[in-house]
Amino acid sequence: MSGNVDVTSPPAYADWKAPADDGEMLIWPNPSLLVEQTQANLVRLARIDFNLLGTALSQLRVEARAWVGHRQPGQPIIATGHQTELWHPGVWAKNAVIHAAAAAVGGRAYHFAVDTDSPKHLTLRWPGATLPITDDDRLATASWSGQLDAPSPAHIQSIRSRLHSAAADWGYDPEAFGLLESLQRLAMEQPRLSLALCNALHELDWELGLRYDAMVCSPIFESPAFLQYVSYILAHARRFAGDYNRSLRDYRSERGLVTQSRPMPDLFVSHEAIELPLWLDDLATGRRSRPSVFEMNGATILQLVSGEEIAFSPADDGADAAVRLGQFLAATAHRIAPRALTLTLFFRLFIADMFVHGIGGGRYDQVLDKLIYRHFGIVPPPFAVATATLLFPTAAGRERACVSCVASEGHQLRHATLGQDKTKFLAAIDAAPRASSERASLFAKMHTAIREHWPADHRLKDWEARLAEVRRQEQRDAVEFDRELFYGVQPRARLQKMIAAAARRLNPGSE
Repeated sequence: MSGNVDVTSPPAYADWKAPADDGEMLIWPNPSLLVEQTQANLVRLARIDFNLLGTALSQLRVEARAWVGHRQPGQPIIATGHQTELWHPGVWAKNAVIHAAAAAVGGRAYHFAVDTDSPKHLTLRWPGATLPITDDDRLATASWSGQLDAPSPAHIQSIRSRLHSAAADWGYDPEAFGLLESLQRLAMEQPRLSLALCNALHELDWELGLRYDAMVCSPIFESPAFLQYVSYILAHARRFAGDYNRSLRDYRSERGLVTQSRPMPDLFVSHEAIELPLWLDDLATGRRSRPSVFEMNGATILQLVSGEEIAFSPADDGADAAVRLGQFLAATAHRIAPRALTLTLFFRLFIADMFVHGIGGGRYDQVLDKLIYRHFGIVPPPFAVATATLLFPTAAGRERACVSCVASEGHQLRHATLGQDKTKFLAAIDAAPRASSERASLFAKMHTAIREHWPADHRLKDWEARLAEVRRQEQRDAVEFDRELFYGVQPRARLQKMIAAAARRLNPGSE
Protein backbone atom coordinates (compact mmCIF):
# COMPACT_ATOMS: atom_id res chain seq x y z
CA MET A 1 0.00 0.00 0.00
CA SER A 2 1.27 3.48 -0.79
CA GLY A 3 2.64 5.53 2.05
CA ASN A 4 0.54 8.48 0.88
CA VAL A 5 -2.75 7.09 2.20
CA ASP A 6 -4.48 9.53 4.55
CA VAL A 7 -5.59 8.31 7.94
CA THR A 8 -9.35 8.54 8.34
CA SER A 9 -11.07 9.41 11.61
CA PRO A 10 -9.35 7.58 14.50
CA PRO A 11 -11.10 5.15 16.81
CA ALA A 12 -13.02 6.67 19.71
CA TYR A 13 -10.44 6.59 22.50
CA ALA A 14 -11.42 7.41 26.04
CA ASP A 15 -9.69 9.97 28.25
CA TRP A 16 -8.22 7.30 30.50
CA LYS A 17 -7.41 8.22 34.09
CA ALA A 18 -6.19 6.02 36.90
CA PRO A 19 -8.95 5.43 39.47
CA ALA A 20 -8.72 7.80 42.42
CA ASP A 21 -10.23 5.44 44.99
CA ASP A 22 -8.58 2.46 46.63
CA GLY A 23 -9.64 -0.88 45.16
CA GLU A 24 -11.04 0.58 41.94
CA MET A 25 -10.19 -0.80 38.48
CA LEU A 26 -10.35 0.70 34.99
CA ILE A 27 -11.15 -1.63 32.09
CA TRP A 28 -11.59 -0.12 28.61
CA PRO A 29 -13.52 -0.76 26.46
CA ASN A 30 -16.43 -2.11 28.45
CA PRO A 31 -15.91 -5.82 29.09
CA SER A 32 -18.61 -7.09 26.74
CA LEU A 33 -17.13 -5.07 23.87
CA LEU A 34 -13.63 -6.23 24.78
CA VAL A 35 -14.77 -9.84 24.42
CA GLU A 36 -16.52 -9.10 21.13
CA GLN A 37 -13.48 -7.30 19.70
CA THR A 38 -11.16 -10.14 20.71
CA GLN A 39 -13.22 -12.65 18.79
CA ALA A 40 -13.46 -10.33 15.77
CA ASN A 41 -9.69 -9.70 15.79
CA LEU A 42 -9.04 -13.45 15.77
CA VAL A 43 -10.96 -13.85 12.51
CA ARG A 44 -9.77 -10.69 10.78
CA LEU A 45 -6.07 -10.94 11.62
CA ALA A 46 -5.96 -14.50 10.28
CA ARG A 47 -6.89 -13.13 6.84
CA ILE A 48 -4.44 -10.22 6.44
CA ASP A 49 -2.53 -10.76 3.21
CA PHE A 50 -0.12 -7.81 3.47
CA ASN A 51 3.13 -8.93 1.86
CA LEU A 52 6.30 -8.87 3.96
CA LEU A 53 9.06 -9.80 1.52
CA GLY A 54 7.06 -12.55 -0.15
CA THR A 55 5.19 -13.88 2.90
CA ALA A 56 1.67 -12.87 3.90
CA LEU A 57 1.43 -11.27 7.33
CA SER A 58 -1.20 -13.87 8.25
CA GLN A 59 1.33 -16.66 7.59
CA LEU A 60 4.02 -14.98 9.68
CA ARG A 61 1.39 -14.59 12.37
CA VAL A 62 0.83 -18.36 12.43
CA GLU A 63 4.59 -18.89 12.71
CA ALA A 64 5.04 -16.30 15.45
CA ARG A 65 2.18 -17.73 17.50
CA ALA A 66 3.59 -21.24 17.12
CA TRP A 67 7.02 -20.02 18.20
CA VAL A 68 5.62 -18.80 21.54
CA GLY A 69 3.92 -22.16 22.00
CA HIS A 70 0.44 -21.50 20.62
CA ARG A 71 -0.62 -23.93 17.89
CA GLN A 72 -4.40 -23.71 18.05
CA PRO A 73 -5.53 -21.29 15.32
CA GLY A 74 -9.07 -21.03 16.63
CA GLN A 75 -8.07 -20.12 20.19
CA PRO A 76 -7.63 -16.39 20.92
CA ILE A 77 -4.53 -14.99 22.60
CA ILE A 78 -5.07 -12.19 25.10
CA ALA A 79 -1.72 -10.62 25.89
CA THR A 80 -0.10 -7.90 27.88
CA GLY A 81 3.46 -6.91 28.56
CA HIS A 82 5.65 -4.76 30.74
CA GLN A 83 9.25 -4.21 31.66
CA THR A 84 10.76 -6.81 33.98
CA GLU A 85 10.36 -4.89 37.20
CA LEU A 86 8.48 -4.89 40.50
CA TRP A 87 5.04 -4.00 39.16
CA HIS A 88 2.72 -1.68 41.00
CA PRO A 89 -0.97 -2.68 41.32
CA GLY A 90 -1.95 -0.68 38.23
CA VAL A 91 0.40 -2.75 36.08
CA TRP A 92 -0.41 -5.99 37.86
CA ALA A 93 -4.13 -5.42 37.22
CA LYS A 94 -3.48 -6.14 33.54
CA ASN A 95 -2.64 -9.73 34.50
CA ALA A 96 -5.95 -10.02 36.33
CA VAL A 97 -7.70 -8.73 33.20
CA ILE A 98 -5.98 -11.05 30.71
CA HIS A 99 -6.71 -13.99 33.02
CA ALA A 100 -10.40 -13.08 33.16
CA ALA A 101 -10.65 -12.20 29.46
CA ALA A 102 -9.04 -15.49 28.41
CA ALA A 103 -11.58 -17.35 30.51
CA ALA A 104 -14.41 -15.34 28.93
CA VAL A 105 -13.42 -16.18 25.34
CA GLY A 106 -11.96 -19.65 25.85
CA GLY A 107 -8.55 -18.21 25.04
CA ARG A 108 -5.00 -18.26 26.34
CA ALA A 109 -3.34 -15.42 28.24
CA TYR A 110 0.28 -14.31 27.82
CA HIS A 111 2.45 -11.84 29.70
CA PHE A 112 5.53 -10.73 27.75
CA ALA A 113 8.25 -9.46 30.09
CA VAL A 114 10.40 -6.90 28.29
CA ASP A 115 14.02 -7.48 29.29
CA THR A 116 15.47 -5.22 26.59
CA ASP A 117 14.43 -1.87 28.10
CA SER A 118 16.55 0.15 30.52
CA PRO A 119 16.26 -0.96 34.16
CA LYS A 120 13.73 0.85 36.31
CA HIS A 121 11.39 0.18 39.25
CA LEU A 122 13.70 -2.49 40.61
CA THR A 123 13.50 -1.40 44.24
CA LEU A 124 11.27 -2.98 46.85
CA ARG A 125 9.70 -0.10 48.73
CA TRP A 126 7.40 0.19 51.70
CA PRO A 127 6.86 2.92 54.33
CA GLY A 128 10.27 3.41 55.87
CA ALA A 129 12.45 1.48 53.40
CA THR A 130 13.62 1.37 49.79
CA LEU A 131 15.76 -1.64 48.89
CA PRO A 132 17.21 -2.64 45.50
CA ILE A 133 15.98 -6.10 44.48
CA THR A 134 19.47 -7.07 43.31
CA ASP A 135 22.95 -6.37 44.59
CA ASP A 136 24.36 -6.13 41.06
CA ASP A 137 26.23 -2.82 41.13
CA ARG A 138 25.27 -2.13 37.49
CA LEU A 139 21.66 -1.45 38.48
CA ALA A 140 21.97 2.26 37.63
CA THR A 141 24.21 1.89 34.60
CA ALA A 142 23.07 -1.15 32.59
CA SER A 143 21.82 -0.36 29.07
CA TRP A 144 19.02 -2.93 29.35
CA SER A 145 17.64 -4.92 32.27
CA GLY A 146 18.63 -8.27 30.78
CA GLN A 147 22.25 -7.42 31.58
CA LEU A 148 21.69 -7.50 35.35
CA ASP A 149 22.51 -10.45 37.54
CA ALA A 150 19.99 -11.98 39.90
CA PRO A 151 20.44 -11.18 43.60
CA SER A 152 22.77 -13.19 45.78
CA PRO A 153 21.23 -15.35 48.54
CA ALA A 154 22.74 -13.01 51.15
CA HIS A 155 21.05 -10.00 49.53
CA ILE A 156 17.66 -11.69 49.48
CA GLN A 157 18.08 -12.71 53.11
CA SER A 158 18.85 -9.11 54.01
CA ILE A 159 15.66 -7.91 52.27
CA ARG A 160 13.65 -10.66 53.95
CA SER A 161 14.91 -9.66 57.41
CA ARG A 162 14.09 -5.98 56.86
CA LEU A 163 10.64 -6.84 55.51
CA HIS A 164 9.94 -9.20 58.40
CA SER A 165 10.73 -6.47 60.92
CA ALA A 166 8.52 -3.94 59.14
CA ALA A 167 5.61 -6.33 58.60
CA ALA A 168 5.47 -7.08 62.33
CA ASP A 169 3.63 -3.76 62.70
CA TRP A 170 1.33 -4.26 59.69
CA GLY A 171 -0.81 -7.04 61.08
CA TYR A 172 -0.40 -9.25 57.99
CA ASP A 173 2.24 -11.09 55.98
CA PRO A 174 2.76 -9.39 52.60
CA GLU A 175 2.89 -11.53 49.47
CA ALA A 176 6.41 -10.24 48.82
CA PHE A 177 7.70 -13.00 51.11
CA GLY A 178 6.59 -15.52 48.49
CA LEU A 179 8.35 -13.57 45.76
CA LEU A 180 11.60 -13.49 47.73
CA GLU A 181 11.44 -17.24 48.35
CA SER A 182 10.93 -17.94 44.64
CA LEU A 183 13.59 -15.44 43.62
CA GLN A 184 16.18 -17.00 45.92
CA ARG A 185 15.56 -20.44 44.45
CA LEU A 186 15.33 -19.29 40.84
CA ALA A 187 18.44 -17.13 41.09
CA MET A 188 20.48 -20.29 41.52
CA GLU A 189 19.05 -21.72 38.29
CA GLN A 190 18.61 -18.54 36.25
CA PRO A 191 21.49 -16.16 37.02
CA ARG A 192 20.01 -13.23 35.09
CA LEU A 193 17.66 -10.99 37.03
CA SER A 194 15.07 -10.53 34.26
CA LEU A 195 14.41 -14.23 33.79
CA ALA A 196 14.48 -15.02 37.50
CA LEU A 197 12.18 -12.08 38.30
CA CYS A 198 9.79 -12.92 35.45
CA ASN A 199 9.38 -16.46 36.74
CA ALA A 200 9.20 -15.43 40.40
CA LEU A 201 6.38 -12.97 39.63
CA HIS A 202 4.66 -15.67 37.58
CA GLU A 203 4.85 -18.08 40.51
CA LEU A 204 3.42 -15.44 42.85
CA ASP A 205 0.51 -14.77 40.50
CA TRP A 206 -0.08 -18.49 40.03
CA GLU A 207 -0.40 -18.85 43.82
CA LEU A 208 -2.95 -16.04 43.77
CA GLY A 209 -5.01 -17.94 41.19
CA LEU A 210 -4.03 -16.15 37.96
CA ARG A 211 -3.46 -18.31 34.89
CA TYR A 212 -1.29 -17.02 32.09
CA ASP A 213 1.95 -17.91 30.30
CA ALA A 214 4.96 -15.72 31.08
CA MET A 215 7.86 -15.21 28.70
CA VAL A 216 10.80 -12.81 28.54
CA CYS A 217 11.02 -11.05 25.20
CA SER A 218 14.67 -11.29 24.18
CA PRO A 219 14.44 -14.87 22.82
CA ILE A 220 11.47 -13.81 20.67
CA PHE A 221 13.73 -11.29 18.95
CA GLU A 222 15.77 -14.19 17.54
CA SER A 223 12.72 -15.98 16.11
CA PRO A 224 12.31 -16.33 12.31
CA ALA A 225 9.05 -14.37 12.21
CA PHE A 226 10.51 -11.43 14.13
CA LEU A 227 13.68 -11.41 12.02
CA GLN A 228 11.58 -11.36 8.84
CA TYR A 229 9.55 -8.48 10.27
CA VAL A 230 12.79 -6.58 10.94
CA SER A 231 14.15 -7.49 7.49
CA TYR A 232 11.02 -5.97 5.98
CA ILE A 233 11.53 -2.74 7.95
CA LEU A 234 15.16 -2.61 6.82
CA ALA A 235 14.27 -3.22 3.17
CA HIS A 236 11.60 -0.47 3.28
CA ALA A 237 13.36 1.80 5.77
CA ARG A 238 12.64 5.13 4.06
CA ARG A 239 8.96 4.43 3.50
CA PHE A 240 8.47 2.97 6.98
CA ALA A 241 10.23 5.93 8.63
CA GLY A 242 8.15 8.36 6.58
CA ASP A 243 4.89 6.72 7.65
CA TYR A 244 6.13 6.56 11.24
CA ASN A 245 6.92 10.29 11.29
CA ARG A 246 3.68 11.30 9.55
CA SER A 247 1.70 9.28 12.10
CA LEU A 248 3.46 11.15 14.90
CA ARG A 249 2.82 14.52 13.27
CA ASP A 250 -0.88 13.73 12.79
CA TYR A 251 -1.16 12.72 16.45
CA ARG A 252 0.54 15.93 17.62
CA SER A 253 -1.63 18.06 15.35
CA GLU A 254 -4.86 16.50 16.60
CA ARG A 255 -3.88 17.09 20.23
CA GLY A 256 -2.26 20.49 19.84
CA LEU A 257 1.17 19.26 20.90
CA VAL A 258 4.02 21.57 19.95
CA THR A 259 6.85 19.62 21.61
CA GLN A 260 8.46 17.47 18.93
CA SER A 261 9.62 14.87 21.45
CA ARG A 262 6.08 13.99 22.55
CA PRO A 263 4.96 11.30 22.73
CA MET A 264 8.33 10.29 21.20
CA PRO A 265 10.77 11.92 18.76
CA ASP A 266 10.55 11.58 14.99
CA LEU A 267 13.01 9.26 13.29
CA PHE A 268 15.87 11.15 11.67
CA VAL A 269 15.64 10.96 7.88
CA SER A 270 18.01 12.58 5.36
CA HIS A 271 19.37 11.85 1.89
CA GLU A 272 22.32 10.07 3.51
CA ALA A 273 20.79 8.16 6.42
CA ILE A 274 17.51 6.81 7.78
CA GLU A 275 17.09 6.14 11.49
CA LEU A 276 15.43 2.81 12.34
CA PRO A 277 12.73 2.47 15.03
CA LEU A 278 14.91 -0.21 16.63
CA TRP A 279 17.75 -0.67 19.09
CA LEU A 280 21.08 -2.18 18.06
CA ASP A 281 22.70 -3.90 21.04
CA ASP A 282 26.36 -4.85 21.07
CA LEU A 283 26.23 -7.98 23.23
CA ALA A 284 30.02 -8.09 23.59
CA THR A 285 30.42 -4.60 25.05
CA GLY A 286 26.94 -4.06 26.51
CA ARG A 287 26.50 -0.84 24.56
CA ARG A 288 23.30 0.21 22.83
CA SER A 289 22.77 2.52 19.86
CA ARG A 290 20.00 3.91 17.68
CA PRO A 291 20.96 2.47 14.29
CA SER A 292 20.61 4.16 10.94
CA VAL A 293 20.90 2.71 7.45
CA PHE A 294 21.97 4.17 4.11
CA GLU A 295 20.80 3.42 0.58
CA MET A 296 22.94 2.30 -2.35
CA ASN A 297 21.98 0.81 -5.72
CA GLY A 298 18.41 0.03 -4.67
CA ALA A 299 19.45 -1.66 -1.41
CA THR A 300 19.34 -0.56 2.22
CA ILE A 301 22.56 -1.20 4.11
CA LEU A 302 23.04 -1.63 7.85
CA GLN A 303 26.66 -1.10 8.83
CA LEU A 304 28.17 -1.77 12.24
CA VAL A 305 30.79 0.46 13.86
CA SER A 306 33.32 -2.30 13.25
CA GLY A 307 32.66 -2.11 9.50
CA GLU A 308 30.62 -5.29 8.91
CA GLU A 309 27.50 -4.64 6.88
CA ILE A 310 24.41 -6.34 5.56
CA ALA A 311 22.08 -5.24 2.75
CA PHE A 312 18.34 -5.66 2.20
CA SER A 313 16.10 -5.03 -0.78
CA PRO A 314 12.33 -5.08 -1.35
CA ALA A 315 12.97 -7.90 -3.85
CA ASP A 316 14.49 -10.16 -1.15
CA ASP A 317 12.88 -13.44 -0.17
CA GLY A 318 11.75 -12.80 3.41
CA ALA A 319 12.64 -16.20 4.82
CA ASP A 320 16.13 -16.01 3.34
CA ALA A 321 16.56 -12.44 4.56
CA ALA A 322 15.59 -13.50 8.07
CA VAL A 323 18.18 -16.29 8.05
CA ARG A 324 20.88 -13.92 6.77
CA LEU A 325 20.03 -11.33 9.40
CA GLY A 326 20.08 -13.90 12.19
CA GLN A 327 23.44 -15.24 11.06
CA PHE A 328 24.88 -11.73 10.71
CA LEU A 329 23.78 -10.74 14.22
CA ALA A 330 25.08 -13.97 15.75
CA ALA A 331 28.44 -13.69 13.98
CA THR A 332 28.94 -10.08 15.12
CA ALA A 333 27.52 -10.57 18.65
CA HIS A 334 24.72 -8.06 18.09
CA ARG A 335 20.97 -8.03 18.67
CA ILE A 336 18.19 -5.96 17.19
CA ALA A 337 15.44 -5.11 19.68
CA PRO A 338 12.29 -3.11 18.93
CA ARG A 339 11.53 0.28 20.40
CA ALA A 340 8.10 1.14 21.81
CA LEU A 341 5.90 1.27 18.69
CA THR A 342 7.64 -1.49 16.78
CA LEU A 343 7.42 -3.74 19.85
CA THR A 344 3.67 -3.44 20.30
CA LEU A 345 3.15 -3.50 16.53
CA PHE A 346 4.72 -6.96 16.49
CA PHE A 347 2.61 -8.18 19.40
CA ARG A 348 -0.66 -6.73 18.08
CA LEU A 349 -0.32 -7.86 14.45
CA PHE A 350 1.77 -11.02 14.72
CA ILE A 351 0.78 -12.65 18.02
CA ALA A 352 -2.15 -11.31 20.04
CA ASP A 353 -5.86 -11.12 19.30
CA MET A 354 -6.28 -8.57 22.08
CA PHE A 355 -3.44 -6.62 23.65
CA VAL A 356 -4.07 -5.03 27.05
CA HIS A 357 -2.13 -1.83 27.73
CA GLY A 358 -1.77 0.43 30.70
CA ILE A 359 -2.73 4.07 30.26
CA GLY A 360 0.71 5.11 28.95
CA GLY A 361 0.85 2.28 26.44
CA GLY A 362 -2.69 3.07 25.32
CA ARG A 363 -1.66 6.64 24.50
CA TYR A 364 1.37 5.46 22.55
CA ASP A 365 -0.79 3.06 20.60
CA GLN A 366 -3.00 5.86 19.35
CA VAL A 367 0.06 6.75 17.27
CA LEU A 368 0.55 3.09 16.38
CA ASP A 369 -3.03 2.83 15.13
CA LYS A 370 -2.25 5.59 12.65
CA LEU A 371 0.93 3.84 11.56
CA ILE A 372 -0.86 0.50 11.09
CA TYR A 373 -3.53 2.12 8.95
CA ARG A 374 -1.13 4.28 6.97
CA HIS A 375 1.58 1.70 6.28
CA PHE A 376 -0.23 -1.65 6.18
CA GLY A 377 -3.52 -0.38 4.79
CA ILE A 378 -5.63 -2.18 7.41
CA VAL A 379 -7.98 -0.98 10.09
CA PRO A 380 -5.94 -1.44 13.28
CA PRO A 381 -7.15 -4.24 15.56
CA PRO A 382 -8.68 -2.73 18.72
CA PHE A 383 -6.63 -2.87 21.89
CA ALA A 384 -7.66 -2.61 25.55
CA VAL A 385 -6.54 -0.52 28.52
CA ALA A 386 -6.58 -1.62 32.15
CA THR A 387 -5.21 -0.26 35.41
CA ALA A 388 -6.17 -0.10 39.07
CA THR A 389 -5.45 1.69 42.32
CA LEU A 390 -4.55 -0.28 45.42
CA LEU A 391 -3.09 1.81 48.21
CA PHE A 392 -0.98 0.56 51.08
CA PRO A 393 -3.49 -0.95 53.54
CA THR A 394 -2.92 1.70 56.23
CA ALA A 395 -4.02 4.37 53.71
CA ALA A 396 -7.22 2.59 52.67
CA GLY A 397 -10.37 4.30 53.86
CA ARG A 398 -8.81 7.50 55.15
CA GLU A 399 -7.93 10.91 53.77
CA ARG A 400 -4.40 12.20 53.29
CA ALA A 401 -2.96 14.51 55.92
CA CYS A 402 -3.66 18.16 55.10
CA VAL A 403 -0.83 20.36 56.39
CA SER A 404 -2.26 23.48 54.75
CA CYS A 405 -5.59 22.95 56.54
CA VAL A 406 -3.97 22.79 59.97
CA ALA A 407 -1.64 25.67 59.10
CA SER A 408 -4.66 27.79 58.24
CA GLU A 409 -6.20 27.03 61.63
CA GLY A 410 -3.00 28.26 63.28
CA HIS A 411 -3.11 31.49 61.32
CA GLN A 412 -6.61 32.14 62.61
CA LEU A 413 -5.66 31.24 66.18
CA ARG A 414 -2.61 33.51 66.21
CA HIS A 415 -4.62 36.50 65.13
CA ALA A 416 -7.47 35.69 67.51
CA THR A 417 -5.13 35.97 70.52
CA LEU A 418 -5.27 39.82 70.34
CA GLY A 419 -9.06 39.99 70.63
CA GLN A 420 -10.36 43.57 70.14
CA ASP A 421 -6.78 44.88 69.85
CA LYS A 422 -6.57 43.12 66.49
CA THR A 423 -9.45 45.26 65.19
CA LYS A 424 -7.70 48.43 66.35
CA PHE A 425 -4.42 47.43 64.68
CA LEU A 426 -6.21 46.70 61.41
CA ALA A 427 -8.03 50.02 61.46
CA ALA A 428 -4.77 51.88 62.05
CA ILE A 429 -2.99 49.96 59.30
CA ASP A 430 -5.84 50.68 56.90
CA ALA A 431 -5.65 54.40 57.69
CA ALA A 432 -1.89 54.61 57.14
CA PRO A 433 -0.61 55.48 53.63
CA ARG A 434 0.18 52.48 51.49
CA ALA A 435 3.89 51.56 51.24
CA SER A 436 4.67 54.01 54.06
CA SER A 437 7.07 53.41 56.96
CA GLU A 438 4.15 54.08 59.33
CA ARG A 439 2.14 51.24 57.80
CA ALA A 440 5.15 48.86 57.97
CA SER A 441 5.75 49.79 61.61
CA LEU A 442 2.11 49.04 62.54
CA PHE A 443 2.36 45.62 60.84
CA ALA A 444 5.51 44.88 62.84
CA LYS A 445 3.91 45.98 66.13
CA MET A 446 0.84 43.82 65.50
CA HIS A 447 2.96 40.68 64.89
CA THR A 448 5.11 41.45 67.95
CA ALA A 449 1.94 41.64 70.03
CA ILE A 450 0.76 38.31 68.60
CA ARG A 451 4.07 36.65 69.54
CA GLU A 452 3.89 38.11 73.07
CA HIS A 453 0.41 36.69 73.59
CA TRP A 454 1.25 33.33 71.94
CA PRO A 455 2.97 31.59 74.89
CA ALA A 456 0.01 32.31 77.15
CA ASP A 457 -2.56 30.75 74.80
CA HIS A 458 -2.86 26.96 75.40
CA ARG A 459 -4.82 26.60 72.14
CA LEU A 460 -1.74 27.60 70.19
CA LYS A 461 0.40 25.04 72.02
CA ASP A 462 -2.15 22.35 71.14
CA TRP A 463 -2.15 23.56 67.55
CA GLU A 464 1.65 23.42 67.33
CA ALA A 465 1.57 19.79 68.49
CA ARG A 466 -1.12 18.94 65.92
CA LEU A 467 0.84 20.68 63.15
CA ALA A 468 3.98 18.71 64.00
CA GLU A 469 2.03 15.46 63.94
CA VAL A 470 0.26 16.21 60.65
CA ARG A 471 3.63 17.04 59.07
CA ARG A 472 4.96 13.67 60.19
CA GLN A 473 1.84 12.02 58.79
CA GLU A 474 2.31 13.86 55.50
CA GLN A 475 5.73 12.24 55.15
CA ARG A 476 4.24 8.81 55.83
CA ASP A 477 1.38 9.50 53.42
CA ALA A 478 3.81 10.24 50.61
CA VAL A 479 4.53 6.50 50.60
CA GLU A 480 1.29 5.02 51.89
CA PHE A 481 -0.76 6.84 49.23
CA ASP A 482 1.74 6.08 46.47
CA ARG A 483 -0.10 3.85 43.97
CA GLU A 484 3.24 2.69 42.52
CA LEU A 485 4.36 0.54 45.47
CA PHE A 486 5.06 -3.08 44.51
CA TYR A 487 1.81 -5.04 44.54
CA GLY A 488 3.48 -7.72 46.67
CA VAL A 489 3.48 -5.49 49.77
CA GLN A 490 -0.28 -6.11 49.85
CA PRO A 491 -1.98 -8.92 51.80
CA ARG A 492 -3.33 -11.83 49.78
CA ALA A 493 -6.99 -11.02 50.53
CA ARG A 494 -6.81 -7.56 48.91
CA LEU A 495 -5.16 -8.91 45.77
CA GLN A 496 -7.62 -11.76 45.42
CA LYS A 497 -10.49 -9.31 45.86
CA MET A 498 -9.24 -7.42 42.81
CA ILE A 499 -8.85 -10.65 40.84
CA ALA A 500 -12.45 -11.53 41.68
CA ALA A 501 -13.64 -8.05 40.64
CA ALA A 502 -12.00 -8.43 37.21
CA ALA A 503 -13.52 -11.89 36.82
CA ARG A 504 -17.01 -10.61 37.65
CA ARG A 505 -16.78 -7.80 35.11
CA LEU A 506 -15.56 -9.99 32.27
CA ASN A 507 -17.59 -13.08 33.21
CA PRO A 508 -20.79 -11.74 34.82
CA GLY A 509 -22.21 -15.24 35.20
CA SER A 510 -19.09 -16.76 36.76
CA GLU A 511 -20.41 -16.46 40.31
